[in-house]
Amino acid sequence: MLRRKPTRLELKLDDIEEFESIRKDLESRKKQREDAEAAAAGEEAAAIALGAEHKSREQIINDRIGYKPQPKAGGRAAHFGTFEF
Repeated sequence: MLRRKPTRLELKLDDIEEFESIRKDLESRKKQREDAEAAAAGEEAAAIALGAEHKSREQIINDRIGYKPQPKAGGRAAHFGTFEF
């Protein structure tokens, strides 16, 4: 394999200005997103606190992910069918 001298990279003033502008833009977007999430979380907490029904942590998670558990049929009737005496 042939060896060559390392390439020299020069940092110019334009590059620094471009980096700073992009960094500020990303920071402002991040701050806006965090503010929006904080506001949404505050509204959710207020809705949960003021709501008439108090849900358990499991129910809140199930609602959030869209899971609706079906009750399991219990007893002998579920295994053998319905018998009427």
